[in-house]
Amino acid sequence: MSQPSSNAILATPSAAAAPWVVCLCAEWCGTCREYRPLFEDIARAHPGLRFAWVDIEDHADIADDFDVETFPTVLVASGAGTHFLGPLLPHAETLRRMLGALPAAQPADAAVATLIAALERAPAGAFDVAAGD
Repeated sequence: MSQPSSNAILATPSAAAAPWVVCLCAEWCGTCREYRPLFEDIARAHPGLRFAWVDIEDHADIADDFDVETFPTVLVASGAGTHFLGPLLPHAETLRRMLGALPAAQPADAAVATLIAALERAPAGAFDVAAGD
């Protein structure tokens, strides 16, 4: 019996300019496994954003440059640049508050641009937030 993919895109709004909310995680991380259902709930509550769950080991080719040391690490980026990149307390309310008042975008660096480009090119479901979808 196959396991659900540890990588996944739940919300795919029609506007390609919608910001990405990306959780950089690792399958072995217990905190990430506990955070995932909360992240999925937030994704469902924000259909105007695009959400992705990226396992940094399975996708080292696009995530290795982030040097993630603390989980979960969240990236929020749009065409305007990077709104947030860093560790975030694994509480749904913390992410909800941040998404409700996104910081101004800063220019995206090459690692962010590479990751977002890979998400944009990925086939549907490749980075699905919802493990059961």
